[in-house]
Amino acid sequence: MSNRLRIYMLAVAACALLPALSKAEQVTLSLQKCLEIALQDNPTVRIADMEVNKVDYAKKETLASVFPAIDFSANYQRSIELQTIRMDLGGQSQSIKMGSDNTWNLGFSASLPIIAPSLWKAIDISNTQILASLEEARASKLDLVDQVNKAYYALMLGIASKNVIQQNYDIALFNAEIYKKQFENGTASEYDVLRSSVQIKNIEPELLQADIAIKQCQLQLKILMGIQTELEILPDITLNDLQKSMYAYPSSTLPSLVDNSQLRSLEIQSSILKKNVTLKKFAWIPTLGAAYTLSWTALSNGSPIKNQQFNPYSYVGVSLSVPIFSGGSKLYGLKQAQVQLKELEIQKEYLINSLDMQVSLAIDNINREAAQIESSREGMEEAQKAYSIMQKSFEIGAASYLDLRDAELANTSAQLAYFQAIYNYLISNSELDLLLGKEDALNNKN
Repeated sequence: MSNRLRIYMLAVAACALLPALSKAEQVTLSLQKCLEIALQDNPTVRIADMEVNKVDYAKKETLASVFPAIDFSANYQRSIELQTIRMDLGGQSQSIKMGSDNTWNLGFSASLPIIAPSLWKAIDISNTQILASLEEARASKLDLVDQVNKAYYALMLGIASKNVIQQNYDIALFNAEIYKKQFENGTASEYDVLRSSVQIKNIEPELLQADIAIKQCQLQLKILMGIQTELEILPDITLNDLQKSMYAYPSSTLPSLVDNSQLRSLEIQSSILKKNVTLKKFAWIPTLGAAYTLSWTALSNGSPIKNQQFNPYSYVGVSLSVPIFSGGSKLYGLKQAQVQLKELEIQKEYLINSLDMQVSLAIDNINREAAQIESSREGMEEAQKAYSIMQKSFEIGAASYLDLRDAELANTSAQLAYFQAIYNYLISNSELDLLLGKEDALNNKN
């Protein structure tokens, strides 16, 4: 195959692939907008909200036991052999068959609890279980906010890193062009031209890796937001813009943990267990109920359908149940509930100590990273100034390529360290907000 034919076929293939290689539609979203979409469409949050509805239905199911229960029943019985009674009449034994061929029973029955402490306490526990489900849903939303924050910040870091690498690539192209012109003028060797060309080839994989990292961050963000389209999400702000509002956290006193989701869940669970202890004690209290029955009965011989005469029968009554002895099951059930309550109190104490240490560590990280940002910013400015001086010296031939390369690497490293410090600061703040249970994003959604 000739070279011309090969080039022609490659050109045709490239034209055919142009639609597939075209860029997806880009959309610029703020962090708050991403949070709003995620809190609305994320499957985990939707399932958590459904769990709240499920517990609410369970409460209504328990509450229905307070109302009268009305049932209808119908029963038909056909005798195959009537019951025989043998009796002595006048010294003679006679057999008498009793009953009828057909027996019909149908009617209504109603029952109503009058005194049922265990039922009332179960309803109270159901109300608290709704609070527990609401807190679980809130915890899911707070965790989602933290994940979206981190994905958004990672996307910002990926874009900032790519910009630094792209700048480095453009500079490498510029330097290669300088060497090429110097080589043409006889002031540079072919080795210098090849070395600058190799530098360009070495940066190209880094650009490709930066693009892959950005795609991964965008994919993760879209998954958290519940978006399945081919949109490319871009942030509406840069890490450098956010740096202006970053400051150290006052560490004189630890912030309150009253809104921490784990702690609130344990407190709600403690309330449920306390009510469960009371419920176990109510097992010794007598219960009183009322019942009413209205029924119709028909007895006949022969056809089960014809000549049926239904006679009404009704009664109303109350029933009292007094627990006396159950083998100790009620006592052991009470002791088990009390042990569970004590275990939870120990867990709560341990959790408070653990959360205090986590908050203290998070604040230390924020303060250290705030200082690191300032230090990295100063180092970046110095590296940029040093590189600018070295670049001018290189252009006039007063500096070697190795000197320029060292300054270039120092400048790149300083910029990447600066953006990494800002990213670390944002991540630590998001983790602290999760620990403190801040609902700013949830409230803004509403």
